[in-house]
Amino acid sequence: MKVIAVNNNKGGSLKTTTATNLAGVLASEGNKVLIIDSDNQSNVSLTFGKNPDEFTESLYDVLIEELTPSSAVVNVHENLDILPSNDDLIGFDFEVIGNNKKYKTPFTIMKDTCSELKKDYDYILIDTPPSLSLMVGNVFAFADSVLIPFSPESYSMRSLVKVLGTIDDFKAQFNPSLHVLGVVGTMVNFQTILHQQVMQETRRYCAESEIHLFDAYIPRSIRFASSVAYENVPATLGKKSNDVANSYYELWKEIQKNEQTK
Repeated sequence: MKVIAVNNNKGGSLKTTTATNLAGVLASEGNKVLIIDSDNQSNVSLTFGKNPDEFTESLYDVLIEELTPSSAVVNVHENLDILPSNDDLIGFDFEVIGNNKKYKTPFTIMKDTCSELKKDYDYILIDTPPSLSLMVGNVFAFADSVLIPFSPESYSMRSLVKVLGTIDDFKAQFNPSLHVLGVVGTMVNFQTILHQQVMQETRRYCAESEIHLFDAYIPRSIRFASSVAYENVPATLGKKSNDVANSYYELWKEIQKNEQTK
């Protein structure tokens, strides 16, 4: 569980919020943590008040230009570093697909270039783009486990089924040790009938698929955005503790408990 990918191919499921807030939980507990931002939208950098356009070295340089990974790492908080992305990452898929002589195993580029980072950190979290792309394939080939944020809206179940199917495919072909930590509800409002129904359906599906659906969930709130806007940190690293930030502490406790019982 050293390298945790946070993935859902549906946008707006709080992937970046989940990755950064869990990183905040881990860092606050004294762990050395790295967040790899594999999404060209660069929201991890923005969460910590950094301008991604000012980075001269990024994940793209590590993957394509063979830059030593530690050279691109940026410290953003005590015990917490990021390996940032920027607009250069838009060209990753085209660069790799267009040069099959150089990239004979296109899904293992991240694993080949970034594995050395494992020795420097207790945990590595990877924020992923909202797609089932070559980049996400690289993340799945490198990660030990996948956490799936799930917003209970219309058509969300379809995305969840696709993500789980893709993980199974990559596990079989590229990373036999990859496993799903579980599904966590995000932006949940149990006062709405739709959310109640979708979460019930999700619980049934996860039980049938032997996938853990966490009891801890992330409520719909503006606190996450407020913390980023006014403090330039995720809510779990904000100065004022609140119930919304505590939801990620509860999630991490449940992740640990669930992993220990396996």
